[in-house]
Amino acid sequence: MPSAQAPSPQRLLILGGTGLCGPHQVRYALERGHTVTLFNRGRTQLPPDIAADVEQLHGDRAAGDLRALQGRTWDVCIDNPTTLPAWARNSSQQLAGSVDRYIFISTISVYADLRGPVDESSVVHRYEGTDPYAESMETLRASGFQLYGPLKVVSEDEVRKVFPSASAIVRPGLIVGPGDQTDRFTYWPLRLRRGGEVLAPGSPDDPVQFIDARDLGEWTIRLAEQRATGVFNATGPGEPTTFGQVLDTIRATVDANASLTWVPADFLEQQGVSPWVDMPAWVPPDGEAGGMMRADIGKALTTGLTFRPLADTVRATLAWFDALPQERQEAARAGLTAEREAQVLQAWKKAATPASP
Repeated sequence: MPSAQAPSPQRLLILGGTGLCGPHQVRYALERGHTVTLFNRGRTQLPPDIAADVEQLHGDRAAGDLRALQGRTWDVCIDNPTTLPAWARNSSQQLAGSVDRYIFISTISVYADLRGPVDESSVVHRYEGTDPYAESMETLRASGFQLYGPLKVVSEDEVRKVFPSASAIVRPGLIVGPGDQTDRFTYWPLRLRRGGEVLAPGSPDDPVQFIDARDLGEWTIRLAEQRATGVFNATGPGEPTTFGQVLDTIRATVDANASLTWVPADFLEQQGVSPWVDMPAWVPPDGEAGGMMRADIGKALTTGLTFRPLADTVRATLAWFDALPQERQEAARAGLTAEREAQVLQAWKKAATPASP
């Protein structure tokens, strides 16, 4: 169904725009009657159905090449891909006086203590390195991405310096859905569709949060339309949800003959099975990152964040994945291999079986 027209069409500048959320933002913005300009390196292409309707400017923020933005004005800038503070500093300073408002897509990983629930007032990380502006993607990877949250905090601050009363900071949780190249959520629809005995982590009552990239992208456009400012956690669903409910919904959606065997978190740890990577989209609720799945999203809900049914996300994700080249489909980027899953299940059954007298 076509989207309703926005009350007042705007000129949107989207930094990035070709990754996970960008195409969904662009498509929705065009449907709402906005004019869209993208600025990126030009290495990833927009889907053909929207590419012709978008102005595309090219440059490289990592190299400090922002010349294509000079002498132009827009109503709103949406900054999708910034990871490093130097990028945020350079782009926000370049756009001072060229855009009225700046929406920065950050991350829930900015919070310093994720052992429990967090809201937008929770304490954030503090960068403890030598120079945040000298950090690179190489140093970020070398840190095992431990610098990711602290560097995002510095990036948020750079945006606020230039747009103190005209910025919105969006802190998403796990982003899922069609276009997600991490396979973190995709693992579960694929695994349940395959059927058989499925290793399910922890307890079916463990909380879980994530957001469909389409819901996040479309809400970001509505946030721009509302001239909203401030900080917003952005994850979902709208009501508390458990991992058991998610897996049951996925199983029903793919109509698979699959059974779930729930294996406790402590046993998975003993087996060297890690949350988030081996068991994607899940973290133990009492662990160091348990609060990732208990973020307060009340502020975002008041500004109109909405969620499509999980079954829609499952179907769209599988349709997208099934259209990928065969070699990509065979190179899963998250989750256990079938062989490793079988080994852990066998070990759990052996450990859970009472010894004979």
